Amino acid sequence: MEINAAAEKQAILKDYRQLLRLAQPRMEVGDDKRIRHAFEMAVEAHKNMRRKSGEPYIHHPIAVAKIVAEDMGLGTTSVICALLHDTVEDTEISLEDIKKEFGATAAKIIDGLTKISKISHQTESIQAENYRKILLTLSDDIRVILIKIADRLHNMRTLDGQSRKNQLKIASETIYLYAPLSHRLGLYSIKGELEDLAMKYTETEKYKEIASGLESTKKDRTKYINDFVKPLQQEMDKAGLKASVFGRPKSISSIWNKMRKKEVEFDDVYDKFAIRVIIDTPLEKEKEDCWRAYSIVTDKYSPSPTRLRDWISHPKGNGYESLHTTVMGPGGQWVEVQIRTKRMDEIAEKGLAAHFKYKENKFKAQNSAEEAIESWLMQVREFLKNPDVNPIEFINDFKLQLYQKEIYTFTPKGELKVLPAGATALDFAYSIHTNVGDTTIGAKVNNKLVAISHVLINGDQVEIITSRKQKPSEDWINIVTTSRAKSKIKNSLREEKRKIAEDGKEIVERKLNQLKANFTNDNINVLVNFYKAPSSMDLFYGVVKGTVNLNELKQLKVIGGNLEIVKPEKTAKQKEEYIEQEENNGEIPKNAELIIFDEASKFPYEFAKCCAAIPGDDVIGFISINGVIKIHRTGCPNVVNLASKYGGRIIKTRWTANTTPAFLTTIKLIGLDDIGVISKLTTIISGDMKLNMQSISIETKDGVFEGIIKVFVKDNNQVNKLISKLKSIGGINSVIREEI
Repeated sequence: MEINAAAEKQAILKDYRQLLRLAQPRMEVGDDKRIRHAFEMAVEAHKNMRRKSGEPYIHHPIAVAKIVAEDMGLGTTSVICALLHDTVEDTEISLEDIKKEFGATAAKIIDGLTKISKISHQTESIQAENYRKILLTLSDDIRVILIKIADRLHNMRTLDGQSRKNQLKIASETIYLYAPLSHRLGLYSIKGELEDLAMKYTETEKYKEIASGLESTKKDRTKYINDFVKPLQQEMDKAGLKASVFGRPKSISSIWNKMRKKEVEFDDVYDKFAIRVIIDTPLEKEKEDCWRAYSIVTDKYSPSPTRLRDWISHPKGNGYESLHTTVMGPGGQWVEVQIRTKRMDEIAEKGLAAHFKYKENKFKAQNSAEEAIESWLMQVREFLKNPDVNPIEFINDFKLQLYQKEIYTFTPKGELKVLPAGATALDFAYSIHTNVGDTTIGAKVNNKLVAISHVLINGDQVEIITSRKQKPSEDWINIVTTSRAKSKIKNSLREEKRKIAEDGKEIVERKLNQLKANFTNDNINVLVNFYKAPSSMDLFYGVVKGTVNLNELKQLKVIGGNLEIVKPEKTAKQKEEYIEQEENNGEIPKNAELIIFDEASKFPYEFAKCCAAIPGDDVIGFISINGVIKIHRTGCPNVVNLASKYGGRIIKTRWTANTTPAFLTTIKLIGLDDIGVISKLTTIISGDMKLNMQSISIETKDGVFEGIIKVFVKDNNQVNKLISKLKSIGGINSVIREEI
């Protein structure tokens, strides 16, 4: 295809001018020249590079800079760094060049982004190390992580150009880390878009189904919102509140989550939108005016007594401030209403970025929301100080705190401690100080003596009881829920283990001297491999604890002071198997494709029990550690978790067109108990559709039945047809295919 250079140049300039307009509100004198210089530098550096879509590469950094300016509201330094974020990694430009042209701060941010990129191109468990590097930037300059999220958002928006394997890998990473991280940083709009885009590739059919449902009901929904909003807007105006009242649709992924959680169909999800009341008022009147607006809303519509959330008196840990209530709207429909000020709304839209404008614009934090986010960042920085942890363990611990709901607890003196829901007295102790946590033996909650494992609830007042003789133990890790507490306990245990390992090290050194072997790193590595220990410290620790038997060293040879493992002679059969494995390199080629039920397929495979894939489902293969390919449905939570950490093990998988065996699938039904309901079900399954049932069980309570039917089907088209027929039975409220 012929490239029109002039047209491409015009498109790039148009893109750049849009960026300047978005960056304008936060620009100071001379900033336009700095941004122009960064743009020209990026254009020159990327001039010979193109994206997989075929367009010039420079459109990507410009798009990332637009997100940074518009969606995050960051200033000139962040825009410059977004424009240049790939230059040090992919072009001839060096960090010194960046520092010389744009200063030390810009160089530091781009260095952080480059450290991430250097490892993100790799696969396998190294992805977990990549995640850790991303999170470590939180303790340095927060703008690194914000630009990285913007980079990921644009990559997700342009994912169509990638292979199916890469789509699943990138979408899985997004669900696993980037969406939860965006949530915790208060970037709610970006979080919603990331989840929707990921769902588009991992749950394609459901995504299309819900998107279509939203489009077809848009007219009715718009009319309902207008009818709901109009009287509220009139009352706000009468009360002299400068308020804007409007409705916003909820994200496709959040609707899908509700459908799964409540086991209902799309039509049965009542809150497909939320009403926002945004008030323009001075900082000192914010709280008063929000409660005035709440009074107007609840005077007009009856509120649910259990659905009031006050995040104005106590902002969320990410600084989010708002009043949420659910009221009974016209036609007997529950409607969620969110009330906040313009300042609070900017924080709700731009999250942590809105708090950190003072980094560039000399804006100083002054209220409780800023204090909340700064407090959380201090905890994160403390957690990140411990680099010698297994990367996957590190990420799993950190992820614990990303989506958790919060409770408000108090010290005996009335100091507020915000903890995740489910936190224990021991978590509370570690939130005070590490030494307090390490020496905790019990607690008093509301003046009542409780165990350290006692789960706290909103409003609890907690007094921690300590003893200098107390030490953390392994079972404490299962008691606490916060990543801070887990990290501190592991640190203490590791330190204790290290002390014991020092004794083990001396024992090993003496043993090697007896064998006339040198006490060197090479010989220690041989011992680590021989005993299959995770590390040298584990080896030494095992010697003291008796799990490592040094008498087994007789099996090793000592040649010139060096240890060697003696490999037993292979049998004829083992030699034959070894040769066969050598010819195939013992690996499945990365560009291979598995065709299920194709007799010519050379790869061993089996169906994962977690999601019970059947022909017609969108599936993916994942190479397990023993070389067998496990087949999952693409939306299976397990495969999303695996693909996010070990993307290199994904293998493209599809169904053969040949006749396939029958598959067992589970159908769940809920409906009104009625005489003859089982007869109607079996007539459709066995009579109309000629399907074989493995089992059927019906439980009835208070006039409502819940049924589980296990039936053999050919493919998902047959399942969908069966579900459609079962829904047509009078009194049946819900029919879903259940994931095992």
